[in-house]
Amino acid sequence: MSELGGAELDLTDPLADKRALFALPPGVVYLDGNSLGALPHRAREAVQRMVEEEWGHGLIRSWNSAGWIDIAQRIGSKLEVLLGAEPQSIIACDSTSINLYKALHTACALRPDRKIILTDIDNFPSDLYIIDSVAKELGLQVRAVAKQNVAAAINREVAVVELTQVDYRSATVYDMNEITALAHYSGALMLWDLAHSAGAIPVDLTAADADFAIGCGYKYLNGGPGAPAYVYVSPRFAKSIQHPLHGWFGHARPFEFERNYESASGVTSMLVGTPSVLSMTALSAALDVFDDVSLNDLQTKSLRLSSFFFDLAEKHLVPRGFEVISERGQRRGSHVAMTHPGGYAIIRTLIERNVIGDFRRPDILRFGFAPLYNSFMDVETLVAQCIEIVDSKIYLSPEFATEARVI
Repeated sequence: MSELGGAELDLTDPLADKRALFALPPGVVYLDGNSLGALPHRAREAVQRMVEEEWGHGLIRSWNSAGWIDIAQRIGSKLEVLLGAEPQSIIACDSTSINLYKALHTACALRPDRKIILTDIDNFPSDLYIIDSVAKELGLQVRAVAKQNVAAAINREVAVVELTQVDYRSATVYDMNEITALAHYSGALMLWDLAHSAGAIPVDLTAADADFAIGCGYKYLNGGPGAPAYVYVSPRFAKSIQHPLHGWFGHARPFEFERNYESASGVTSMLVGTPSVLSMTALSAALDVFDDVSLNDLQTKSLRLSSFFFDLAEKHLVPRGFEVISERGQRRGSHVAMTHPGGYAIIRTLIERNVIGDFRRPDILRFGFAPLYNSFMDVETLVAQCIEIVDSKIYLSPEFATEARVI
């Protein structure tokens, strides 16, 4: 399929040299960075150094000598640059779901006279589970509406609007500035989930005037499986944080071991327990690959990769029973999605052939185009393999119908 132009497009890619920063297995086309980012060489080296030198030789002294005690704040500082946030407004800790729980509790406490949490009915399920649990605890109502009805549903009954900026299925993107402004106009607070945004598209929390945000470290940020998440709190609420998880690292003086809890100041109060230094080390080093990368260049390549895919899919895959459900346009995330009646078996077959994407029920095939390490030839290979798999009907083999626990 050389006529499709992937090799030629790679020659004009200003981010092409970034691929060498990642430990990509030879012969593998990895298109699942929207679920788990590839391994940066720097992360591997940093973890090895941490294990052998800081832990192995420094032992407990490394909390001071290697700066383990401040690693959550240092990662936060790196994320503040990447996400357009004010200094000392982001901290790395816990999981995305736990951070959503804390941030949502805090936001609801700031609007005690309002009884509704508004969200998208197609939001990521974990977000919906946490929203439901917080609403139940606080005696609030959840109003979950279709994406196209979110703006109209924001009114003066709503305490908090919680949305994932990039839809995990289709990659449709909410206008962060517009929705946040609508929430504020009605007196509501805005909480964004940036799981599919950070490291893939430009985000400017300050310009959007966001109140709270959360996100994970293992997708486009390449922090590794189960990497720490992060939470953003606007500085205007730094002295008003009230969440129910009072752990010792969120205490104003954790090593005084006082009987009663006194919250630390600012976003540090979002900490709970002891940070996982091994995984924090990996995430911190992984973020360094963004040091000299323009987020506009990142988005430009993302859009070029997806546009290349759309063109190829329309010509070669749609006639073979695929339906592309991701929309074209400038406002989209960095993964693409399409459906096919044999979607699950096709994904299994692709993975067997070292073209790795993932599957979402009922019939959605997803492919993440991580701009730092994916190439146009990766996209071309994906389409070529889909053509061969469908034309040969190999995906109908019983071995590809067996469900794996994770895909």
